[in-house]
Parts: sequence; C-alpha cells; structure tokens
Amino acid sequence: MSELTREETEALIQEVLEVYPEKARKDRAKHLAVNDQSIEQSKKCITSNRKSLPGVMTVRGCAYAGSKGVVWGPIKDMIHVSHGPIGCGQYSRAGRRNYYVGTTGVDTFGTMNFTSDFQEKDIVFGGDKKLAKLVAEIEQLFPLHKGISVQSECPIGLIGDDIEAVSKKAAKEMNKPIVPVRCEGFRGVSQSLGHHIANDSIRDWVLDKRDGQGFDATPYDVSIIGDYNIGGDAWASRILIEEMGLRVVSQWSGDGTLAEIEKTPKVKLNLLHCYRSMNYISRHMEEKYGIPWLEYNFFGPTKIAESLRAIAAHFDDSIKEGAERVIAKYQPMMDAVIARYKPRLQGKTVMLYVGGLRPRHVIGAYEDLGMQVIGTGYEFAHNDDYDRTIKEMGNATLLYDDATGFELEEFIKRMQPDLVGSGIKEKYVFQKMGIPLRQMHSWDYSGPYHGYDGFAIFARDMDMAISNPCWSKQTPPWKKRPEVPEASELKKVA
Repeated sequence: MSELTREETEALIQEVLEVYPEKARKDRAKHLAVNDQSIEQSKKCITSNRKSLPGVMTVRGCAYAGSKGVVWGPIKDMIHVSHGPIGCGQYSRAGRRNYYVGTTGVDTFGTMNFTSDFQEKDIVFGGDKKLAKLVAEIEQLFPLHKGISVQSECPIGLIGDDIEAVSKKAAKEMNKPIVPVRCEGFRGVSQSLGHHIANDSIRDWVLDKRDGQGFDATPYDVSIIGDYNIGGDAWASRILIEEMGLRVVSQWSGDGTLAEIEKTPKVKLNLLHCYRSMNYISRHMEEKYGIPWLEYNFFGPTKIAESLRAIAAHFDDSIKEGAERVIAKYQPMMDAVIARYKPRLQGKTVMLYVGGLRPRHVIGAYEDLGMQVIGTGYEFAHNDDYDRTIKEMGNATLLYDDATGFELEEFIKRMQPDLVGSGIKEKYVFQKMGIPLRQMHSWDYSGPYHGYDGFAIFARDMDMAISNPCWSKQTPPWKKRPEVPEASELKKVA
C-alpha cells in the first residue's frame, strides 16, 4: 500500500484510539503522531519515556534487561551475576547472539547463567551471605575471570540487600573489581533506565579506578561504543574503521573486555552506535576526559559512506584519504548487491517497531534497496531519539511510541506493508496474518547487518522474507470474506 496522506494518517490514529476509554485515549494520543520534518523538536508532536498505560499490552523490557541484557552482559571476560530468583538470569542468558571469541567457561562467560537463585527464605532473611558465598565460589571455580558484576533483580531492592558492602569486601579480598549494579527491574519506565544505571556503574566502579594509568597511545585511537556484536555486527564495523587507518583500542560491550573499557579514557574519539544505551557514558567521557563522541550508522552503503567521512573529519588527511579508499573499494560490491535485489524490492513498503537505534538507523538501508518505510516507532525511546528520527522519515508518515499490541496490529491491517521489522513478540502474530516479518532485534538468527558485508546479508534476508511463496498461501484478515452458509445449511436452519 502507498504512503497515506497527512489527513489519512491522522484519521487512522483517531480511528484506532476510539476503542479506548476516555482517559486512556487521551494518554495514548500523546504517543501517536504524524511525522513533520519541519519540526525541530519532537516533543512538539510526540511524547516518549513515560510509564506504559496499565491494562494494555506493551513489549517493553525492564531496567534489569537494560543493564544485564544490553550493557554489562556482553562483556565477555567478566562474570555477571543475576542476584535474585533464577528466572531473570535464565531469560537473559544467551538470547541476544552477542558473538565473542574465547573459550566459554574458561576465559569468556557471556552465554553462561550465574545466579544466586533466590528462594523464599532468602526473601525473608536476606541474600547478602548467599551473594558473598557465590562470589567466593566463582573465584574458586573460574579463576581466569577478570571481575564480577552483581545485577540486582526486583526482590533485592524490595528487601534492601547491601550489595555494595558485599562487593567492596569481596573486591578487596580478591583484588578484582566487583561491581554492584542497582538495576532492579521495577526502576524507571523501561529498560532505558537500566542502560543509564549500567553506564553510571561503569563510570563509578571501572573508569575512575583506571585514571592516570596509560598505554602506548597513537593519534588514531578510537573506541567502538554501543555495538553489542549481534550476529558479528561489531566485527563487520571494525574492519572498515581499521581499514581507513584508525586503531580500535576498545570495543564494548559486544566481544569486549574489562581491560578495553579501562583503556577507553585515553582514545581520541568515541564512536557511538547505539545512542540510547551508551550516550550517558560517552557524554561523561567528553566532560571528564575531553574525548569527543560521534554517533555513526553502518546500515547500508549510503549511511556507511556518510559515517566514514564524518569519522574521518576528526582526523588528518591520511585518514580522510583512507575513508575514500574504503568507500571506493566496496562500491562495486554494493553496486552488484543493489543491482541484484533492488529490482525485486523497489517500491516495497516497510513498517518498523524496535528498540534502541534501529527504527531510524535502518531506514537508509531500506531506501538503498528502493524500499519505503511508512511507519516507525520505539519501545523505549526518549525525545532526543525522535528528534533524530523525524528527519529520516518522510512527511506524513506514522510515528508510534511504546505502541500497544492492539495499536500495532490495527496500523498494520490498515497500512498493509509488504514487510514488518520488529521483535520476537510480534513475529508470529503478523506471520500468521500473512505478512512477512524480519526480527530486527537479533536479525532472525542471521547477520551481521552492519558494514558492507552486512548489507549484502541484509538485502538477501529482506528479499528472502518478502519473496517467500508461503505468504501467497495465507489470507490476511482484511482480505477474508465472511463465510456465507450454503443453501442446504440454510434450509436445515429454517
């Protein structure tokens, strides 16, 4: 279906809102908007980072998910303890495909589940002693670990366990960093606060301990921040950055190590991929260490070229020449990919609903293939995310923040996109409706999607999803005709 006009999009929003009671309707109306590129600040058109409305279905995560699942969990040579009942730890273990190099259980621990396994008696009597015992056992069983983070679950904040005291005592005994992270799930309105809390814990318990300790620096040292190496994304990005002549000193947190994080305050530029999850620590390092940071986008050849040139602008002519050399090297490969897939995908429409950076970062990659994004939204964005998004989207396109299951389903029924890019919670709903869906949180077990190599995989996957003949065997609900009883059946009723 083609893009709606502004009037049609506004009418669609009002139609979807009609089912809500008056109070809920007024609340949700603030989170649904028609894009207007002339607006400089998104707060004039859409509200974000507010508590989800009780009684409606939201796909948001919690603060624990933001800290353990996103920021801390992928740091491979540390052990991340889920302090609380076993469920949170098991749910957050190895689900995001944060690829890493190492021997699991020896010097890398990202896919393992370390938990204090709270029981009823621990809720009653407290879990400090259990945590201390757990940390001691970790040191005995896994002596090559470089440190421990204690990721607190909801009960910890409710019963008042002193994880800071336990961590300080254990760190002194072990001579390794033990980082307490107050990321109880009930904090904040979504996983976004968990990102912030995790950033602050790195600031307070890791970076400041490294102050004054240097290494053999060069003028071309950079850090990749906020890339979680889903399906190998950070590796694909790192290839390009190093090919242009820069040295990647640290990469976090995907395939990252504690030592790399400690070295970051000595780099010349922080390259920030996921703005929402790591802008806090990037701003801190700018304020304290004077390190500038730059948000970059390595989805699709157009945005890759823009980002490489923006990165090179911070360095001398040799790096600028390196950027142009990299762009020229991969251009024939990109031309071949586009020549193969664009004729098949030209004019196809996409609706996106993801967390983090993807609702805006992948728009350019779709456009490189001739596709059109007709709606986008975030699970846990702040308004500065939408500030960046409104310039990427066409006028009169649909924006939705913390969309409910009902809203998303109704929007897609009406707009009838050729493809939906969303998460695992939405995947099977829309596939059963006969609509192709690519899982854009962890690339549907494919990837990488970053970089030039990743774009070739991205293009193949989008074509594979849309062109699959299975969709012609299903009938979307809006195309189904009501069943009419046969004449013989009507006679029986009579």
